[in-house]
Amino acid sequence: MNTPVMARVLRSTAGFALRNKTRVASFVSQRCLSTSPVLQDDGEKKSFATRQVQFIKSIFDKSDFGPYEIQKESHSSQLSDKENVYEIQFHAVKPEDMEEYLKQFSKFQELMHEKKTGAHLIGSFTVEIGDQDEAIHIWEYKGGYPVLNNATEIYRTDQDFINFRTSRNKMLRYRKNQILLPFNFWPAPVPREGKNIYEMRSYTLKPGSMIEWSNCWKRGIEHRRSNNEPVAGFFTHIGEQNVVHHLWGYKDLQTRKETREMAWSKPGWDECVAYTVPLIRQMKSRILIPTPFSPVQ
Repeated sequence: MNTPVMARVLRSTAGFALRNKTRVASFVSQRCLSTSPVLQDDGEKKSFATRQVQFIKSIFDKSDFGPYEIQKESHSSQLSDKENVYEIQFHAVKPEDMEEYLKQFSKFQELMHEKKTGAHLIGSFTVEIGDQDEAIHIWEYKGGYPVLNNATEIYRTDQDFINFRTSRNKMLRYRKNQILLPFNFWPAPVPREGKNIYEMRSYTLKPGSMIEWSNCWKRGIEHRRSNNEPVAGFFTHIGEQNVVHHLWGYKDLQTRKETREMAWSKPGWDECVAYTVPLIRQMKSRILIPTPFSPVQ
């Protein structure tokens, strides 16, 4: 491997190597990098280049699924072993219409059940801190995409739903949705009794880093169970890609503060943060209040 190519390979792994300082330091102390043709013949250069690549590959053990690990299955099948899919809806409501919007949406979610669409509302919220006048709804489709397809067909063609959309759309500034899969190490979202607040932390990750994120959080979430705060963890399957949503539940903002501070006293939490922060391109935190008809209170 020639010098420019090797330089690019080394630069591409620099970020990960910084988190493996002990191994890198040991390697550098044992070898003095030299590509001078006077000191190395072709055989020596080829052998040394091979050892360099082997070292770089050794940084990424099999559990980290580094770039040199050939994938035998999709990321989604590695990260989620459940048949259910989820939909998250973001509705930016005109401030003057929020009360009427919530009344109509309450009737809408009852219709979704009455008409046997297969869609189950698991959480409905308004944003208290973050993007103001935003409503967020999370739906579960037990049985996966066939159930989602059936629900979508009914929603598109049933006259009651057509009338609802006509009225609802006049109250919105914009809307978007994402189809999600649940991380297999997060608890399944279940109804909760109130009164609680919720925090949804949304992360846009660097492409190709979802597996590493999952491996770190599989250990890290164990440090966040003291107050039963994990509610649900998802990643996007359709829609905006490389997005993760973590939903946490707290009694109030003070409990949130104390719970988060407590995590830092547990060995291993600092490593989870240190390893995952470099994977993030963008993040957002919202404090959510359940709507009166939300199963999660």
